[in-house]
Amino acid sequence: MLFLEWEEKYSVGVEELDKQHKVLVDILNELFDAMLDRKGNEVLGKMISKMLDSTRAHFSREEKLMEKYGYPDLPLQRNEHRLFIEKILVFKSDFDGGRKLLSVKIITFFKTWLSQHFSTADKRYAQFFYEKGLS
Repeated sequence: MLFLEWEEKYSVGVEELDKQHKVLVDILNELFDAMLDRKGNEVLGKMISKMLDSTRAHFSREEKLMEKYGYPDLPLQRNEHRLFIEKILVFKSDFDGGRKLLSVKIITFFKTWLSQHFSTADKRYAQFFYEKGLS
């Protein structure tokens, strides 16, 4: 079952970035499936680390493209990325500190943030990258 389904409205028109976005959605859905199987707490630490690693790699690539092409809203995008990473680190710290009942809180945060970020902040650069010939 999908908790967040990839929709074309999330596409930024850059195949590499869309693939990375889909990986993030897959991680979210993986955690949701584990929760449905009542294994959320068992896999939560692994999922937090996986989301952290994947978002860091994705944000780095996205920001490098923005730097390369002179995207004017790069500082805003960087700030949103930083805030997301900070939130994941708080979740990781809470989990590592013994707070195990975080699955619902984390999955809700991930879903809300990813769907909003894809359809707002990332959509702002879609046209910019299109005009630069990226696809």
